Amino acid sequence: MTEEDIVASWSERVRAATASNTPLRIRGGGTKDWYGQTLQGEIVDTRAHRGIIEYDPAELVITAKAGTPLSEIEARLDECGQMLPFEPPHFGPNATLGGCIAAGLAGPRRAAAGAPRDFVLGAVVMNGQGHVLHFGGQVVKNVAGYDVSRLLAGSLGTLGMILEVSVKVLPKPVAEATLKFEMNDTDAVRKLNEWSGHPLPLTGSAWRDHTLALRLGGAEAAVKAARTSLGGEVVDAVEAERFWCGLREQSDPFFAVIPPKSALWRLSLPSIAEPMHLPGPHLMEWGGAQRWWITDADPQTVRISAKQAGGHATIFRSGAAYDRNAGIFTPLPAPLMKIHRGLKAAFDPASIFNRGRLYPDF
Repeated sequence: MTEEDIVASWSERVRAATASNTPLRIRGGGTKDWYGQTLQGEIVDTRAHRGIIEYDPAELVITAKAGTPLSEIEARLDECGQMLPFEPPHFGPNATLGGCIAAGLAGPRRAAAGAPRDFVLGAVVMNGQGHVLHFGGQVVKNVAGYDVSRLLAGSLGTLGMILEVSVKVLPKPVAEATLKFEMNDTDAVRKLNEWSGHPLPLTGSAWRDHTLALRLGGAEAAVKAARTSLGGEVVDAVEAERFWCGLREQSDPFFAVIPPKSALWRLSLPSIAEPMHLPGPHLMEWGGAQRWWITDADPQTVRISAKQAGGHATIFRSGAAYDRNAGIFTPLPAPLMKIHRGLKAAFDPASIFNRGRLYPDF
C-alpha cells in the first residue's frame, strides 16, 4: 500500500467513525499508553506512515512522517552532530516522532533549551472530518502569529492525527561535564536559583538522595570555566550519561518501584518554591521547576499543596490500588476549558480522537 493509499484509507475510516460516533485511538509505538486517562476506541496504528521526508543540517530543520521511529530520527541527526533540543524520553524502543510531539514530554535539557512545542515549525494533520490540513512550514518566519501546529504538542492526539511534522534541531554541545554536590533539598533549590542568574552553560540539573547533579554543555572554554567556578566533584562521563539517560527514560532507581497505593506525581512549580513536605521520596529537575514525588497522599492533598506553591500536579504513573478517579491532570479553570473545548470542536467535532485521554469528558 502506498503512502497516499494509507492516508486515504485513514481518511475514509475517520469519516466513518465520525458518522457512527465511534471513538478512535491514535497510536504509534504505544510506549506512552499509560500516560493520561483510560484509553478508549479502536486503534489506528500510525507506524505504517514513516520515513524522513527532508533533512537540511544547514537549516537545522528535519521533516518526517509521524510513524517514523524516534530512534531513527535521532540517529540521522547524530550523523551530523545535531539533536532534538528538548531531549525527549522514549519510554521504549518503539517510540515514534508523532507520539513524541503528541505527548509533549521533555527530558533534562528542557529548562535550558525549551519544550517540544517551542521547536515545532509545521505539521500536517488529519482532522475529525478526514480532511488533511497543513499548518506552519519549515522555517521560523512561517510560524508567526497564531501558531496552530504547536497546539499539537501535548494534546495527546485529541485534536487530530499527526501525519507529518517539521522540527527545528540544534547542534550537539562540543563539550560536556557533570558535577555533583552534597546538599539537602532546601539548599539545592537556593543554589540552583542562584546559579541560574549567572551565565553558566547549564543543560541539566537534578537533586535526589542529598546529591545535586549539574550538567554543563557548550564550548570547551565555557565548560572548563564553569567547572572551575562551581567546584564540586566531576562525574565520570560514562556514569554521567547513564544518570541523565536514567532520568529521561525513568529507568533511574528512584522510579523503579511505585507501591500499589501510591502514585508518581509530576509537580510543575516555580523554581524558587521551597521543598514541600509530603510523605514519600522526591526528586527535583529543571532548576527546581519540575519535581517528582512518589507518595500515598490523596490527590486533593497533592494538588492543594502544588497550588499553594504556585503550580499544579499531574499523576504520571500510579500503583494498581491508587485512586485515579480525581483525574490525571489538574482540572482547568472554566475560561481555559472553554478555549480547549472550542479547539476540540473545531478540529474534531464528533470527539472521536483519543476520547477522554486528557480529561474524562473531553
